[in-house]
Amino acid sequence: MMQGRLITLEGVDGAGKSTQLLRIEQELKAHRIPYLLTREPGGTSIGEAIRKVLLSPDFGEMAPETEALLYAASRAQHVREVIRPALQEGRIVLCDRYYDSSLVYQGIARHLGIDWIKYINERAMDGLMPDRTLVFLLSPAEGLRRAQQSHTPDRLEGEKMAFHQVVYEGYVHLAQQDGGNRIVPIDAAKPVEEVWQEVKKALAFLWE
Repeated sequence: MMQGRLITLEGVDGAGKSTQLLRIEQELKAHRIPYLLTREPGGTSIGEAIRKVLLSPDFGEMAPETEALLYAASRAQHVREVIRPALQEGRIVLCDRYYDSSLVYQGIARHLGIDWIKYINERAMDGLMPDRTLVFLLSPAEGLRRAQQSHTPDRLEGEKMAFHQVVYEGYVHLAQQDGGNRIVPIDAAKPVEEVWQEVKKALAFLWE
């Protein structure tokens, strides 16, 4: 049985993660590699219920601490019910957002601090870090323009541009700090096919 791997995709809203996830999925199918496609917040019935609360524009009064704890709660259920079992079966787990989203959105953009976000997620993640994280970098203005063309903005997408700019800068900061050990920055401003070539190169260890 092959070793399971956790691959996470991160980035600003509208950066094209969903499109590239489908490309990765097709590549894994072509190589007959078992995989699981999931997302955060969500991935379980409990997580999807939390997702509705987190992203609903009806809850604009949500405190930053509440937001961070709800993400961690969804993640705790997700890891134990879905992600770890799939990894133990030898599958590749493709997750649309994970731990780094909390670091950037709540730790940096919500000013809760990286250390506190790490603290509340230690138990939530049960020590499970991604094997590779792709961060799709795109200007916030372009990302939101793309997102608004496809759907009605959710609670987080509806934040002011200054918030999204901090999110973008937060992802750049994480990628620079990591130095390419786990996090691979992807230039999402390029044409879709060129982006895919970057993604394919970053994940070549899965199918070569």
